[in-house]
Parts: sequence; structure tokens; C-alpha cells
Amino acid sequence: MPNRLSPQAHTTFSVFKSTARGHQAHFTVMQPPPSPVQVTLQNSKYPAIKALMRPDPRLKWTVLALVLAQLLACRLARELPWRWLLFWAYAFGGCVNHSLTLAIHDISHNAAFGSGRAAHNRWLAVFANLPVGLPYAASFKKYHVDHHRYLGGDGLDVDVPTRLEGRLFCTPARKLLWLALQPLFYSLRPLCVHPKALTRMEVLNALVQLAADAALFALWGLKPVAYLLASSLLGLGLHPISGHFVAEHYMFLKGHETYSYYGPLNWITFNVGYHVEHHDFPSIPGCNLPQVRKIAPEYYDHLPQHHSWVKVLWDFVFEDSLGPYARVKRVCKLAEDGL
Repeated sequence: MPNRLSPQAHTTFSVFKSTARGHQAHFTVMQPPPSPVQVTLQNSKYPAIKALMRPDPRLKWTVLALVLAQLLACRLARELPWRWLLFWAYAFGGCVNHSLTLAIHDISHNAAFGSGRAAHNRWLAVFANLPVGLPYAASFKKYHVDHHRYLGGDGLDVDVPTRLEGRLFCTPARKLLWLALQPLFYSLRPLCVHPKALTRMEVLNALVQLAADAALFALWGLKPVAYLLASSLLGLGLHPISGHFVAEHYMFLKGHETYSYYGPLNWITFNVGYHVEHHDFPSIPGCNLPQVRKIAPEYYDHLPQHHSWVKVLWDFVFEDSLGPYARVKRVCKLAEDGL
């Protein structure tokens, strides 16, 4: 088996058991993340890995199909009673909108058109953002690069919950509420942890989104707009697909901070479950990540993995050792070359 660097060999942990009063601390790591395996896997033994670093030609068409599906659903939502509108927003719209946010994730890595056509990727992300109801794509791109560059970085990786979240959401009922409010925390946390200057692309994203929402309201009324917003809030909250938020980097086993999931929900989430592979090779689009594991199974098959995102959510709520604090935090030096 290859000698994949072990987190235990490079980290110092401060572990405090979760209690109802929230007397615990983040897992603390003083050193940088373990070295990735890119160099090893791109050597002469695995030349096929490099061939996977190419745009996904189907991504733009998949995004188009999902946006059109939500447009049709908006048309049908005009006639629905409110209780059925919320049901379909959770059961159907939540799946579609969550899938679109993961398409935006892939597009943020230039997976649709390649790094040489960055503007095409940015505008496709804005288009994919339309059914989400609120401007999101440009801001996600701005912060997601930090998540990869400074994984778990204190004050840099806004994917890591704040200490206040850890103190407040430490019982099963509160953790359940925290999961339901995930869209709120993911939206507000960057403004508190690592605020950045507003970019031109964010302004354009907001203007396009507001124009689309206004046009939808003028054309078909309130219910279609409410359907889209409910799809996002419900689909990104307490929803089976949202298990990936917890599955990816919460420390279910000491010393392991990133996990993959190889189950069927990858079919509608652009293979986001292949998360160890994604962090090893962020330039490989989701459609090709299963090939990474197939080419070099000895690097991945022995690692801990999740088998159900629903079970991940269940364990997160009811296990005392899990909660917003169950994350690796590390001290990272801000890169001098900027972002």
C-alpha cells in the first residue's frame, strides 16, 4: 500500500468531548494539511490521471436541463395550494436546486469550459444560479478557493463553523435546528469570519438574479418565486442530499478530516461524494472523479468512507462526539500572491 501521508503524523489535536453545555473546543491542528498525492499519481505510473484534467462537455447541457426543469415547475406551481407547493419544493425542487449548487461548485473549478475560458464559466454559474432565487455563484467562487488553499484554516476557510455555532448547537435538538438552517449559516459565516471586498462579478450576479426574480413574479405571480426560494432553503437544509455538507470534513474518526461517499446520490450531485479525490485533484471535473479511484484504488479504498448521507445526518444529531465543533482547524499563513 502506498505511504499516503497520515494526518496523525503531522498534527497536534486538542479534543474535548461534546457536552450539553457546549464545553468543547475545535480539533486544533498547528501544522499545514498533509501533502496531497498529486505528484505521486501524476508520475509515469499513472499518466492517465493527467488526461482526466479536462472540461466536462456535458456540464453546460446538464445545467440547461436543470434550469428548464425548474422553469417548468414554476409554471406548474402557479396552480398549487401552498401545502403542496412546499411538498414539491422539498421533494423535487430541493433536489434540483441542490444539484445546481453543486454544478456551480464544479463550474467554480472551471469544469465546464476550462481555465482558458474563465468568463464562460463565470456566466454559466450565474445562469445555473437563476433557480436558486438568491445570488450565490460569484460569492461561492470567491470563497471556495480558500477552502482548497487553506483547508480548515482558522479565519480563512469559511466552511468551518464558528466557535459561537459550536457553543449554541450542542444538543440533538439544537443540532437538528443547525442543520435546517445551513443555508443561513453558509450565507452569513463568510461575512463574519473572513469578509472580502465586493467584486464586479458579484454585483452582476445580483443584478441578473434580481431581474430574473422580478420577471418571474411579473409573469406568473408570487407562488413560483416562493417555490424557488423554498426549494433552496429546504433542499440545502435538512435534506438527504445535504448530508454531504457534514460527510465531507467533519471528524467522524480522529485523524481523518476528509471522507468520500461512493453511493447512488452521486448520480444527482456531480460526484461530490468523491471528496478525497476532489481535494487531491480539484481540477478534475466531477464526471471523471470515479476514474481517479479506479486508476489508483490503493490510494483510496483503504480510507474511511461514508455509506449513507442520511446516516451521517442521524449520527451528527445523536452522537455526543459530533457537532459543529467536530472539525479540524489549523493555523495557516495567508498566501502572499493573493487570490
